[in-house]
Amino acid sequence: MGLSYAALASQKPALIVCDISGYGADGPYRDKKAYDLLIQSEAGFLSVTGTEEEPSKAGPSIADIAAGMYAYSSILASLLERNSTGHGQHLDISMLESLVEWMNYPLYYAFEGATPPARTGASHATIYPYGPFPAGDGKTVMLGLQNEREWEMFCKTVLQRPELAKDARFSTNSKRSGARAELRAIILEAFAALTAEEVVKRLDQAQIANARVNDMHAVWRHPQLQARKRWREVNTPAGVVPALLPPGSWEQAEPRMDPVPALGEHTASILEELGYSTEQVAQLRKTGAL
Repeated sequence: MGLSYAALASQKPALIVCDISGYGADGPYRDKKAYDLLIQSEAGFLSVTGTEEEPSKAGPSIADIAAGMYAYSSILASLLERNSTGHGQHLDISMLESLVEWMNYPLYYAFEGATPPARTGASHATIYPYGPFPAGDGKTVMLGLQNEREWEMFCKTVLQRPELAKDARFSTNSKRSGARAELRAIILEAFAALTAEEVVKRLDQAQIANARVNDMHAVWRHPQLQARKRWREVNTPAGVVPALLPPGSWEQAEPRMDPVPALGEHTASILEELGYSTEQVAQLRKTGAL
């Protein structure tokens, strides 16, 4: 169509063009079809996500989002470079390369044929206890220990079994990770007599990192989002809907949260910005072009 960077850059050197594709503009996979789940597969994400028996995809479309975020950051970087050089840039964003970048932690575990992290569901692959544990009220608490001091506090304050801290079976992280089934049974026995809120209270008292395993309804009501006033109301053609502010707080002024326009609502104003007269816009409407 004559709209490529190569065709346009000679006329406007300051132009920035960003192309997003599944695998990039060249290479043997150049013309291969790419959907989010396919890229999750190609990038190795499924190999480390899920249970030992079955891999799982991510809930959100992370390959699509990763490519979009790298396109966004690359465009911003190109704008900064253009401010100093006056020249634009052709950006080639690959979904595969974007998600592989996010995979660097498990990827480097497998460097030169080393053993990659195993699929362990929602539990950490190499640290234990680090993962979800059900409480007596049927709710689940996520917790994570990072060092031996926390292990000692976990035994003393959370499990209220201080003698376990010196138990030879669990004296190091590698031993605890190797004895997961045995240690999990001990933790579940202690948590069975507690509600999730009581477990969280003990974890907070021991200064051990923890989180509630929220469903979507709980996220809508999340007290931290409410306290930080992250929700706004936005008008749409179908009525008012709640919308989250973009991540990050701006000290001087918050990001715009304009109404969602109806189909064609801004067509005339956009065409007028492009130099079309009111009469020309009216003629386009008359001929059915708009």
